[in-house]
Amino acid sequence: MQSKSVPVKKEASRTCRSERKWTAAAVIAAGGTGTRMNTGTPKQFLEIAGHPILLHTVENILSVERVSQVVIALPAEHIAAARSILNRRPMRIEIDCVHGGADRQDSVYCGVRQVRPGIDIIMVHDAVRPFCDRETIENVLEAAWEKGAAVPGLPATETIQRVSRKGRVLATPPRRELYAIQTPQAFHTEILEAALRRASREGFSGTDESSIVRWAGYPVYVVAGQQDNIKITRPIDLKLAELLLKNSQKGDEEAMSGPQYRIGQGIDYHRLVEGRSLILGGVSVPFEKGLEGHSDADVLSHAVCDALLGAAALGDIGQHFPDTDPANSGRSSIEFLREVRARIEGEGWKIYNVDATLLAQRPKLAPYMPEMRQNIAGALEISTGDVNIKATTTEGLNAEGRGEGISAQAIALLIK
Repeated sequence: MQSKSVPVKKEASRTCRSERKWTAAAVIAAGGTGTRMNTGTPKQFLEIAGHPILLHTVENILSVERVSQVVIALPAEHIAAARSILNRRPMRIEIDCVHGGADRQDSVYCGVRQVRPGIDIIMVHDAVRPFCDRETIENVLEAAWEKGAAVPGLPATETIQRVSRKGRVLATPPRRELYAIQTPQAFHTEILEAALRRASREGFSGTDESSIVRWAGYPVYVVAGQQDNIKITRPIDLKLAELLLKNSQKGDEEAMSGPQYRIGQGIDYHRLVEGRSLILGGVSVPFEKGLEGHSDADVLSHAVCDALLGAAALGDIGQHFPDTDPANSGRSSIEFLREVRARIEGEGWKIYNVDATLLAQRPKLAPYMPEMRQNIAGALEISTGDVNIKATTTEGLNAEGRGEGISAQAIALLIK
């Protein structure tokens, strides 16, 4: 079948590609029943190193900031168990669990139909591939954005034969043309939706999403896969997964001759306006004006958030809590601190200490600083002794000195 033309983005430099504003969602196929594992537990719920396979997989997906929605498609009777597993860890976004279909293809289609409008790329991943790293996921997403459809694959290392049902060799395809295809597989949303819709209508059954997309007439491209990205299907796979995880942890320990430290800096400014409460460090400070902003405009908490995110190389507060999101309207910035802490800890970092300075001509802030320290320390789950807050005027200079606004600066130290 002749391939359809697919609208793809023109080639650009790596820098320009990374600045493109596009969104991605992940649909995770989790319909396994554990038949080949010889257990009464669905294989995605089996544990590796004390944590369910599904949890490992979801956390790897969420390590990619561009993924803004995750939909897990699974049998209705397994939804409650999946939600219970996901509640074990704080997630940066809420995970959707939906009732899948009679087979994988139907389940994926059920998940795709739950993806929010406006998502540019849909990535489909096996629930039982818990070791796919962030670099592979990002490479697949980027290739799909540029070319329409992309999958990770590994070149065949052994001779592959086409064999009849009676066991006679029919053909030996050239090895250079043969690849073992993995997940995640990523596609322009309209391409995947159109292919699945047509396959459902015409009764076509593919071996994976890329085969369905190719059958529907769209080209699919391969990027480098990952050797450790195994699919856990049989008991021996579970043993291999345990070994891979153990070796990975051992390698991490050997690579670290001692603790690692990171320092981050945060600066924030907000204008003083009438009709707003003045919130600093989660404390309502009596004053005739308050700070202008989409949330509660807590300039102190915002600076601390940016210092922590900077130390962990996780961007800035605007990326995580954009002022375009209605959910952040009027929201307490102490909640932002709690979520930032969870995301930092998800990267393996612990908060060591925070030092912050408020710059304001008025009001006097010293009486409120003990409570500010307590609020920030509580949100970050560290001792108040590890949080220091200072305040100073600018001697009438700058916007702070003229009473037009208040700014804050913060430094944070993380340890791993």
